[in-house]
Amino acid sequence: MRVIIFGATGMTGQAALRACVEDPGVDEILVVGRTPLPRRDAKVREVVHQDFTDFTAVQAELEGFDACFFCLGVSSAGLSEEQYTRITYDCTLAAARAVGANNPDLTFTYVSGDGTDSTEAGRVMWARVKGRTENALLAMPFHAYVFRAGYIQPRGGIVSRTPSYRRLYRLTSWLYPVLRRLAPGHVTTTEHLGRAMIAVVALRGGSPTVLSNRDINRLGERAADPGTPGADRP
Repeated sequence: MRVIIFGATGMTGQAALRACVEDPGVDEILVVGRTPLPRRDAKVREVVHQDFTDFTAVQAELEGFDACFFCLGVSSAGLSEEQYTRITYDCTLAAARAVGANNPDLTFTYVSGDGTDSTEAGRVMWARVKGRTENALLAMPFHAYVFRAGYIQPRGGIVSRTPSYRRLYRLTSWLYPVLRRLAPGHVTTTEHLGRAMIAVVALRGGSPTVLSNRDINRLGERAADPGTPGADRP
């Protein structure tokens, strides 16, 4: 399997990259980003590209792939709706069109967020924009999956690039077992997220196409130990 990852330096992108590197079924990984990776595996090839609203210059590099994991995203804090839309909607759709153009059986996985508004009409700005992005991707001519991740517990040395998030995770990491027991539908881990992204490629358009944290955990645990009865339960 050949995979493209956008946003591989962020926390969710690191999760996707690590899962792909570790999975023997993934033969090649193309990372598209604005800055080079700090470390590279033998499976990994990089394309450094600055304008994420136009991929014409690197279009030829994006052909011949089975899956695309789009993990690029920002917080809406301090941004206007126009600014947030440009990053969240415009960049995502530009990448989706470029990758989908010459990969007819592509599986495109988009990391969204728990609480996204599919109606596109709610009061919460980020939820509306995410909902609009999800709807556009699900209408495109490839196998699209949306991961509505909630609280993501970093594992295996993966860290957020955002200093405030890193501090938050250090302070709250001890809470994860409690959250998983009390609110399993709102939490996951980087391990489950990365493995679940690979797992949906085999579904080839099967449902559900919008995955909750429970779905992510189920797929991630099943991928970690496929032979254990009940191992897919969150």
